[in-house]
Amino acid sequence: MSSLFKCFFTTPISKQTPSHSKGSRGIMEKPSTSNLNGDFLSEKSNEESKDSTSRPVTNIILNHDFSDGLQSWNPNNCDGFVVSSEGNSNYPLPAKLSGPSFAVITNRKESWQGLEQDITNRVSVASTYSVCALVGISAAPQRGSHVQATLKVENQDSSVSYIFIGKTSASTEHWDKIEGTFSLSATPKRATFYLEGPSPGVDLLIRSVVISCPGSTKFDIPSTRSLCDEDENANIIQNPRFDDGLNNWSGRGCKIVLNNSMSDGKILPISGKFFASTANRTQNWNGIQQEITGRVQRKLAYKVVATVRIFGNNVSSANVRTTLWVQSADLREQYIGISSVQATDKDWVQMQGKFLINGSPSRIIIYFEGPPPGTDILLDNLVVKHAAKAPPPIPPAIENAAYGVNIIANSNLNDGTEGWFTLGNCTLSVGHGSPHILPPMAADSLGPHEPLNGRYILVTNRTQTWMGPAQTITDKVKLYLTYQVSAWVRIGTGATRPQGVNVALGVDGQWVNGGQIEINDDRWHEIGGSFRIEKQPAKVIVYVQGADAGVDLMVAGLQIFPVDRHSRFRELRKRTDKIRKRDIILNLNTSDSFPLVGTFLKIEQTQNSFPFGSCINRSNIDNEDFVDFFTKNFNWSVFGNELKWYWTEPQQNNFNYKDADEMLTFCEARNIQLRGHCIFWEVESTVQSWLRALTKSDLATAVQNRLTGLLTRYKGRFKHYDVNNEMLHGSFYQDRLGKDTRVNMFKTASQVDLTPALFVNDYHVEDGCDSKSSPEKYIQQILDLRARGAPVGGVGIQGHIDSPVGPIVCGALDKLGILGLPIWFTELDVSSENEFVRGDDLEVMLREAFAHPAVEGVVLWGFWEMFMSRDNAHLVNAEGEVNEAGKRYLALKEEWLSRACGCVDGEGQFEFRGFHGSYEVEVVTIFGKKLTRKFVVDPGEDPIEISIDL
Repeated sequence: MSSLFKCFFTTPISKQTPSHSKGSRGIMEKPSTSNLNGDFLSEKSNEESKDSTSRPVTNIILNHDFSDGLQSWNPNNCDGFVVSSEGNSNYPLPAKLSGPSFAVITNRKESWQGLEQDITNRVSVASTYSVCALVGISAAPQRGSHVQATLKVENQDSSVSYIFIGKTSASTEHWDKIEGTFSLSATPKRATFYLEGPSPGVDLLIRSVVISCPGSTKFDIPSTRSLCDEDENANIIQNPRFDDGLNNWSGRGCKIVLNNSMSDGKILPISGKFFASTANRTQNWNGIQQEITGRVQRKLAYKVVATVRIFGNNVSSANVRTTLWVQSADLREQYIGISSVQATDKDWVQMQGKFLINGSPSRIIIYFEGPPPGTDILLDNLVVKHAAKAPPPIPPAIENAAYGVNIIANSNLNDGTEGWFTLGNCTLSVGHGSPHILPPMAADSLGPHEPLNGRYILVTNRTQTWMGPAQTITDKVKLYLTYQVSAWVRIGTGATRPQGVNVALGVDGQWVNGGQIEINDDRWHEIGGSFRIEKQPAKVIVYVQGADAGVDLMVAGLQIFPVDRHSRFRELRKRTDKIRKRDIILNLNTSDSFPLVGTFLKIEQTQNSFPFGSCINRSNIDNEDFVDFFTKNFNWSVFGNELKWYWTEPQQNNFNYKDADEMLTFCEARNIQLRGHCIFWEVESTVQSWLRALTKSDLATAVQNRLTGLLTRYKGRFKHYDVNNEMLHGSFYQDRLGKDTRVNMFKTASQVDLTPALFVNDYHVEDGCDSKSSPEKYIQQILDLRARGAPVGGVGIQGHIDSPVGPIVCGALDKLGILGLPIWFTELDVSSENEFVRGDDLEVMLREAFAHPAVEGVVLWGFWEMFMSRDNAHLVNAEGEVNEAGKRYLALKEEWLSRACGCVDGEGQFEFRGFHGSYEVEVVTIFGKKLTRKFVVDPGEDPIEISIDL
């Protein structure tokens, strides 16, 4: 270890009497008090925080960088001095640790001995303080190298408590960060900040300490990151390429081994001289791990890149996952999936992902898991660093978009089968007798076109399900345009079961869904769907497939054309005005004798009554930025997982309602209405293993206990419940307990809690791309449930949709509307790498929902990056920046608020047309007197008169 360094001097400080006694306790890990928002400093503390360097008030630590030696600092029962670049020093500093000035805390006999500063007069109650310190150590210890930041609080009643702030595994290789937060719930008699650890005999090195209050509005305070970080792009992983052996690494439930090669030299490292491997894995979760506590900053996005492979147990391919284990101060555990990759035993493969921590955890561990027991995980390197900000998005450049123009050649078969070819060894011919009218979903969006003439393609001699008619459309498809698909299809005789028919695209060999339908008769059926291509393909073909081998297929009038969304929006604005607005007559009443003529009114709508909500999860509410956006822009919510049975009872009789309780309290305190999602989930893969193992009798008892337990606990607090999720796609409970079980679930739920509307809830109902969940099948399921006594009170359409087309969505809503039940989009999200296109998709869905009379609410399935079930679906980037899709959402919300102004007439009336919801009116009399009143416009078709008493 080199001790070469330039021009340093030392300022020795004699050993001090400790300001507090700790005995022989080790490093304390007391849970922090809850974080609260508040102002930064009082005026008094503002004056007191001016240190000799005369810096702006940004940091409550005095002499934070030791430029004035150890002034304001106190070594705790040990020695300390400062190494500075202005003089010489004989201190054997590790070669890789340097800086303008830093403190050395030496002659440490106990791990708790370190450096402290009294900050009593510079902290205030109900403020959240962020802490960042750069620390190192003089030599690698035989035992722990952890350095910890702690706040000692002496209370007014003379009791003493310790608040754990953060810790890091310090190194001789580089400066490491300790980060964390703390807040005080009561004014302390004394508050002392100190750094302690590592093992006795190891010198503690401290380069700088920053404590600031990011929530302050009194001062312009930079973030602790800008004050503390030298390089925010630095890798926070210690010993990332195993150059220092297995230091800082450990096995998670297994052993780990350092290698320079394996398998007789066939496996070699690729980034350095060594790699690590597991040994004796007996569980899927066993793997390689590193604790990164103190090196991760909350609300900051991190990118993770690792190089892995597998070996052993005759497994040639297996899924490897990167996972983050997070433990909060109250011992709550959270597992965050970062990335996964299908690794092989043939070569190294790179895996990438991102994560973000919302709260202030006490411990964080990153680890690799996944392959079956006995198969080893090999790790070559790991990089975790602050995720780079994405470049500004660019709206797609689309030239000469021929909206409504069919790109299929010879669609009407006027030239026989010219332009068509067979996919597979089947036969094409032209038949007669297909419909002469367009399919209804295409009627509103297809442009000028040749009428259908009754000809169709007949496909015979099909020996595989994928065989059918095809066309190449590579040169006709434009990037980023949304294409609608429409056709009539029919099947021949000989089918022994319902037949699925699919309009598909082959995009460079990858299947893209253009629409699906299930046929069980010999009639013509409309098939519709949509698609969009966002990366330049080499080859695109469209084909029709799906019926069983030997079943003839008939296709008529296939149309594929780009849709003009903005033309559709103009029509939707007219519909919206009709169903979401109302003529309003304000009648001003006064007991005074002054005339009302000339009185001026300024009317602003404060909230539209139409429900807009979002999914949240428990960790989200620890992020103040998330909470701020959520509470400002949504008035309904649903829990992502925390109410589901697998979350509330993961093992039999082991209940976890803590998360749901806290989220419910959070929403109620902010007047957020709630959907309960979900009591049951019919898809078997989502059912706990202990439930799947029960006998029929025991399963029936468990179902009854779930109903009574959940609905009794939260009686009257949820407005909706999804009773049995995705019954069109699963049948676990029905298969085991009989068909009546679904009806009984609804009946029992309504008996236990009379308050909530009981919903069915399913996906792909609105987009034409799933034959299992057509509107017709959904309607039949609901009618069947209600006929047998199930009190179904609402229709949930999840809305996980790609490249939506308004007429297709509207067509599904029209069909479902005949039920007379309220329709909600319950889990809406759209996805596109391009934020502008994502915004277009979102606008399509929100406008279609808002303009349809049967739709009574929309709930998004999240909005914050890295807390969505789909990639590229977020409206707000991970660190709080509203993206183009988010701006579109906010613009629509603003558009759907009414404003008006003007003078009342001679009868004291003022008329305007406005959206349903809450309003505020400012009244200015002719004498200059100003009054403010509030009123509510309820939904309705007839004009509403509202009295305003002055």
